[in-house]
Amino acid sequence: MPIRRLPPLLVNQIAAGEVIERPASVVKELVENSIDAGAQRIEIAIEQGGTELIRVADDGGGIPFDELPLAVTAHATSKIQAAEDLDAIATMGFRGEALASIASVSRMSIVSRPAGGESGGIIESEGDQVQPPQPIGAPVGTVVTVRNLFFNTPARRKFLRAEQTESTRVTDSVESLALAHPNIGFVLSIDGKLRLELPSQQPARERALAVLGDELAEELLELAADDRGICIWGLVGKPAIARGTAKHQRLYLNGRSIVDRSINHAIKEAYRGLIDPTRSPTIVLFITLDPAQVDVNVHPTKSEVRFRSGNVIHGVVLSAVRATLRKADLVPELELSAARSWSGSFATFPEQAPPEFGSGQSSSPAPATFVDYFRRLAPQQKGFVFQEVRQALAEEAPEVLATVNAAVEAKPAAEMLPMVRSVSDILQVHSSYIVTQDESGLVIIDQHALHERVMFEKLKARIASGNLESQQMLMPAVVPVDAAQVQLLEELRPLLARLGIEAAPIGPTAIGVHAFTSLLFERGVDPVDFMIEMLDKAQTRGVNHDSEAALHETLDMMACKAAIKAGDRLQPEELAELLKYRETVERASNCPHGRPTTLRLSLKELERQFGRS
Repeated sequence: MPIRRLPPLLVNQIAAGEVIERPASVVKELVENSIDAGAQRIEIAIEQGGTELIRVADDGGGIPFDELPLAVTAHATSKIQAAEDLDAIATMGFRGEALASIASVSRMSIVSRPAGGESGGIIESEGDQVQPPQPIGAPVGTVVTVRNLFFNTPARRKFLRAEQTESTRVTDSVESLALAHPNIGFVLSIDGKLRLELPSQQPARERALAVLGDELAEELLELAADDRGICIWGLVGKPAIARGTAKHQRLYLNGRSIVDRSINHAIKEAYRGLIDPTRSPTIVLFITLDPAQVDVNVHPTKSEVRFRSGNVIHGVVLSAVRATLRKADLVPELELSAARSWSGSFATFPEQAPPEFGSGQSSSPAPATFVDYFRRLAPQQKGFVFQEVRQALAEEAPEVLATVNAAVEAKPAAEMLPMVRSVSDILQVHSSYIVTQDESGLVIIDQHALHERVMFEKLKARIASGNLESQQMLMPAVVPVDAAQVQLLEELRPLLARLGIEAAPIGPTAIGVHAFTSLLFERGVDPVDFMIEMLDKAQTRGVNHDSEAALHETLDMMACKAAIKAGDRLQPEELAELLKYRETVERASNCPHGRPTTLRLSLKELERQFGRS
């Protein structure tokens, strides 16, 4: 077959195949043009998922009458003029192919009037048939109407999803653009029904919550960083609102929605150990940097970019997100079911006045008397008032308070008084959970999860200064394996050396462990069980050749095996020591696998449940 020049319509339809995948793609390209035109308000309307109608109207700069034919000509644009302009692109669009591509697969009209123009103009097209522009009365701005999308490429139309699905994708596209441009007002209507309305000049946080959901307001941490010429502002979701998909992980560069593996990796590393690796955080990041430091001309849809200093971007994002999470209280708060409906007053409480300490009372009442005083406060008393009671005792009967405190300190953990801050202010429940308090309420801790985090941080700190300490075996521990696992051992050898483990084949189906990690020995971890699990995981998932990621995965497993287990009864001193670690260990709110170590029942929630609010 001879080489021949393709007709213009076919050229544009091929370009449309790259740029115009579905109705949402059309909406994205048209709205980006409106943004580049300086619009302050953009109205979008679609019908039947966008296949029958897409209309985008803006109040931007408009198109002069004599330039309307160029607007639907391939590779005609006002946004770049020379090759050097590609080195510092600051606009949303610049290829000059969007309108021509859309026109080639639809029936399209453009009505536009530039600021200062006495009247507007209209140009209409159908496939490769473009009509000459005609004058028309119109407000300042541009209205692009696209009808019968893919009418002349029915095969493309067949690949579209149901109307509802396509409408949802249009909504997602508009929300994404609206997030990046809070100074612009957006209105979206679907089949005549208002779906979205956002005012112009909206504060960035307010715009983000309007899109993501106001219910997340308390779960989003504000991030602001400026490092090495890279400015970042964003909202970082607490681990508790991580999702099963990456839908709520949004990245923007200079106002453009992007997908970037390096930044995604930085975010994943920042959340490592705070969420399950299979889940994605809720996070919105707006990155601003010199356009000359990024190439956006690497993909037709402009969603992928190439940074000139990718490692710098990675480091700045990782540092900023990690610092934001580190400063926050990440303990999830419990919300119980609705408080019971009280039909009367608290009549079951004694109604007589509480006894007056220091007048007619023994100078050394038992702790039970003190508790009785607290419980018999007037029924109308609201909230937890232990601090007020304590202050009153200090002023009226200091000897009583000293006696009570001494009695409390002498009691074991299970008999502690409520709201008393002391070593004995700790309770172990079912040999699995620790119950204590902080300034905000009741704190419930999973002892295994917390100790797992403690062990992980200990191991990580030790390995940062060299290989882990090793304990030589008197006799090698024999690990039964298959031939494939013997082969895996060679790949795992560098990692095992860092962990202080010496192992070698001692036969076709056996491995001998000649030295084992000292810390695991101290915690009673069986070398055989450990090696079997490690080899099984490596065989199932493959050997992770990212050395740091592989190390973290293995330290996770080591910490889990070495940690206190659910069902282990702890002495009061051990409970206190574990809680002390919780105050000093980084990321103590979550175990290395991302599960929460701690839950909090706030005072406000307790009061609500007891009908005291």
